[in-house]
Amino acid sequence: MKIQWDTPRFAVLRDRELCVNCRICEQQCAFGVHKKDEKTGKMRANAALCVDCQRCVACCPIGALQIRPAENTFRPHAGWTQDARQEIYRQAATGGVLLSSMGSSQKEVPCYWDKLLLNASQVTNPPIDPLREPMETEVYLGRRPDKVRRGPDGKLDTALPPHLELKTPILFAAMSYGAISYNVHAALSRAAQALGTYYNTGEGGLHRDLYPYGANTIVQVASGRFGVHREYLMAGAAIEIKIGQGAKPGIGGHLTGAKIVGDVARTRMVPEGMDAISPAPHHDIYSIEDLRQLVASLKEATGYTKPVIVKVAAVHNIAAIASGIARSGADAIAIDGFRGGTGAAPARIRDNVGIPIELALAAVDERLRQEQIRRRISVIASGSIRNSADVVKAIALGADAVSIGTAALCALGCHLCASCHTGLCNWGIATQRPDLAARLDPDEGAQRLVNLVNAWTREIREMMGGMGINSIEALCGNRLALRGIGLTQKELDILGVKHAGE
Repeated sequence: MKIQWDTPRFAVLRDRELCVNCRICEQQCAFGVHKKDEKTGKMRANAALCVDCQRCVACCPIGALQIRPAENTFRPHAGWTQDARQEIYRQAATGGVLLSSMGSSQKEVPCYWDKLLLNASQVTNPPIDPLREPMETEVYLGRRPDKVRRGPDGKLDTALPPHLELKTPILFAAMSYGAISYNVHAALSRAAQALGTYYNTGEGGLHRDLYPYGANTIVQVASGRFGVHREYLMAGAAIEIKIGQGAKPGIGGHLTGAKIVGDVARTRMVPEGMDAISPAPHHDIYSIEDLRQLVASLKEATGYTKPVIVKVAAVHNIAAIASGIARSGADAIAIDGFRGGTGAAPARIRDNVGIPIELALAAVDERLRQEQIRRRISVIASGSIRNSADVVKAIALGADAVSIGTAALCALGCHLCASCHTGLCNWGIATQRPDLAARLDPDEGAQRLVNLVNAWTREIREMMGGMGINSIEALCGNRLALRGIGLTQKELDILGVKHAGE
């Protein structure tokens, strides 16, 4: 008798009175949950295979399906949750590292966005009506000149360092080709162009068909140097050196050989079927001086025409790291927080390493201001930016702009089933299977992304207006516009905000 150690996490409920056995659920599920019983002619479900991606529920033409958490529970134990025991059962069966995807869902680590409240202007400092008065949401990312001079005609007479100009303080985060499908990259690039913002290639290179969108593309250089060559560097509007990622600080990227197929292999310059494993460190960076040399090399290779961004994970000494990066010649620092998403990461690292972006962001902004070098470098925040209010709070804590990854994927249909690493994404997002990838229409996806960012930008204007602020520049680092709720004094001190009521 075979023992089923890892009991199903979800229950697949089928309304037998509604179900017509059309087999659409079977066709839509790459995990093999739904099968037709040839003896009875009725559909059956193997709940043990279900990851709760909700694809079958969304595609059922008569609404006969529901996915719910499984009702079967283990005997309660204060120190050993059911999840903890089931993880042991899985590792005892396979001997492997527990892999997962998306950002950490650790309940014990606070989500500080939900503990921060925005100020609103009243009598003495009246609000601004965003419908009738101008509101500036444009952002310039890059090193600011020490002095600005104007000629007799009033025109700017100062050579500006290379910079990025955004119509909205929202960028699309780094997600590599291979981890996500070509259609997702196409949707992101088209949306970035339409919005006047930028998307990031991630560490998988840039597909040749997307070079025409280079003016709205940030090309990434990671420790594995996958897909990196001079033409690639010249194709983008900016270059990002990836040193760390919020979901897996201290380790490199990992794309399984099952996803290294066709154009993915050619773009990454990796043999088909071979795992693409990035080293944990850059083997030419062991100090700020080494980083400075790489920054200078990339600038020289591109004719000093492109800003260079350095991406790091939010860790305990992030303020000191940011100070060093600001002195390395980089034009911007991208900080990815504890809950940042990923296509694949060891679950233990994802859930236990790093710190929340809110604390990291406030610490970095304060350190750079204390050292009077804040104007040398722009700050981009990412890691669980879920809505426009999070964007406003991030900017008030010190970000110049934010990057969204998981939110963008949700706009394309992602249901956070945390199974990206399997390559079986039923929504056509985190997969290289042609039949699955074809489910995502890049034109429709681009429009959904445009709709999302436009909606958020309108909400940002409304919130800024209510705060009596008419520009992102005036909001940046303005922590007087924030109040904490339910936080300790130490947390308030790190965030640099007062408690609600003060």
